[in-house]
Amino acid sequence: MEDSAKTVQPGAVEEAGALVLIFREAYEKVFFKNWPVWLGGLLIGLLSIIIFAWARPLGVIAGPREWVDWLFYSAGLYGSHPLNPLLSYGSVLTFALIWGAFASALLSRQFAVKVPPPFEMVRSAAGGIMMGIGATMAAGCNVGGFFSATSALSLGGLAMMAGLIIGVYLEVHYLYWELEHFRFKRGEGRSRRRRAGSPDLRKLQPWFGALALAVALLAVYLYRSMGSDPAAAADYRQIGGILIAGLLFGLVLHRSRFAFLQAFREPFVSANGAQAKAMAIAVIVSVIGFAVLKSSGLRPAGVYVEPTFWAGSFIGGIFFGFGMPFAGGCASGVCWRFAEGSIKVLIGLVFMAFSNSLLQELFNLHPGLAALMGSAVYLPSYLSYFWSVALVVMIMLLYYVAAAWNEKTKALI
Repeated sequence: MEDSAKTVQPGAVEEAGALVLIFREAYEKVFFKNWPVWLGGLLIGLLSIIIFAWARPLGVIAGPREWVDWLFYSAGLYGSHPLNPLLSYGSVLTFALIWGAFASALLSRQFAVKVPPPFEMVRSAAGGIMMGIGATMAAGCNVGGFFSATSALSLGGLAMMAGLIIGVYLEVHYLYWELEHFRFKRGEGRSRRRRAGSPDLRKLQPWFGALALAVALLAVYLYRSMGSDPAAAADYRQIGGILIAGLLFGLVLHRSRFAFLQAFREPFVSANGAQAKAMAIAVIVSVIGFAVLKSSGLRPAGVYVEPTFWAGSFIGGIFFGFGMPFAGGCASGVCWRFAEGSIKVLIGLVFMAFSNSLLQELFNLHPGLAALMGSAVYLPSYLSYFWSVALVVMIMLLYYVAAAWNEKTKALI
């Protein structure tokens, strides 16, 4: 029996070692290597369809705005009672995005607090204010006002895309001027170096990341266990699904480094078209799914078709596009980069939320201002679903081809 045990044991050890090696290699591929950005675009497009079918389209700005609304309401500055952040779909979605990216950063050992130079803090605050203004005018940020609105076949989404391109283009030329006339220390700052002899906390980050995911899944379970409450007009199971979608959104954004800012800016700076092409893929996938859901009656036709065409979407897009590089990212970008520990983008996120909340309150108090933003234009009301989708797909394919052409010619730099 002893001889038999000795002959079996080496094989068992080898099998166990092989399983550990397989797990380690898979973990390194998922968390230690960045995903192709085109894959991120594809997954974001698919995820947007799933969450729209489940509850609502993707969006980011609503969550931070509602957090500020709660703060001002609690301080007695706002009279109307805002949505409960724990029950608001927008609030849960944005928080889950940040939490998912935070868990991903820990699992990847990429979390590090970085404090920027003072000049970058001021620039980020200014950028956040402009983004908040633009998001109010366009009734959404780059995700809600452009990506989800375009997917929902709102002409306002395409108008915001045009505004974003112009805004980023103007910012790039301003940046060249700024570099010539201002001498300030730039960058996001560096994380503190580990002191000699002190423990390397980076090695523990994956364990904290696993704990963060466990906490999120526990929250999903608690929402699901509460069912629905008609009295509070809350479907906790649906909120739990949004929480899962937000976690996945943050994970995909972080691992693929997907950034709407780079999709609009890099063609004018480095001619790198990877992000632009990934964004085009995301919109093409998403608009096809949205059209199927709307045309079949599974989702309301008017969802995310806001009365902002053309002034609100276009001019708001210019404001938002000009502010993004100052803040260090788009609305989704500042969220997932803040989850990595960047203080610069946190400043941009905070000022974006405050300016969006204050201007939205002004619009609520003076409906005439909101009326100036434009009207709701739903493309299938003028074209068939087929031709509406074909129009959006054609525009995104042209953007894809233009980005690929610019990579080779560098004509836009």
